[in-house]
Amino acid sequence: MVSLILVRHGQSKANEENIYTGWTDSPLTVEGENQAIQAGLKLKDEYHDSIDGYHTSVLSRAIKTTYLIQEQLDDLYKPLAKNWRLNERHYGALRGLNKDDTRITYGKKQVAIWRRSYDARPPELKQADLTTGRYKYLNPRSMPTSESLKDATNRVIPYYLDKVVPRLLEGKNQMIVAHGSTIRALVKYIEEISDTDIDGVEIDNAAPVIYKFDEHLNLCNKKG
Repeated sequence: MVSLILVRHGQSKANEENIYTGWTDSPLTVEGENQAIQAGLKLKDEYHDSIDGYHTSVLSRAIKTTYLIQEQLDDLYKPLAKNWRLNERHYGALRGLNKDDTRITYGKKQVAIWRRSYDARPPELKQADLTTGRYKYLNPRSMPTSESLKDATNRVIPYYLDKVVPRLLEGKNQMIVAHGSTIRALVKYIEEISDTDIDGVEIDNAAPVIYKFDEHLNLCNKKG
């Protein structure tokens, strides 16, 4: 069997402050670093030097989490693929706002719809932010101003099918370290969860989800 390990980054400063982040960069807290280290230690017995491919977003909270996990697995020498398609969903005009404050401003029901439904988009930015080095080579038409989980899924799954699945079919274990929404998108796709039922799926910080597949990529079991 071959393994796919999905990990949401450790606690970020924005998580700690209960702020919408999306494509904004936010560093790990000390707790987030410890969570990542513990995730690596939990995986060490089974996956020491046996993960062949690492994939993450272009956001430092996910990159740092990956490095800390790799360090525990003695895998720092292995390449790490970084791609914007694995970024968190774009929270549009909610970016930088406190989540509790938005419930007061927009109402709990509306905020719940934006956060948990499959196809509802938060209010959009007036224009896409292409000012940082992370995105200066990205086609402006690919840069979102707001995303639903469906939108995030539509950019994540092509990366998974193109860059991860072929290596799984070769029998090479893969790890994806990303974000709450993009991990949810992958879980939805792999487990064939309905658009409605994905609302109830939660992804904890630095808690590995391990899928094991047979040689035809049929799902055999899940842990986590």
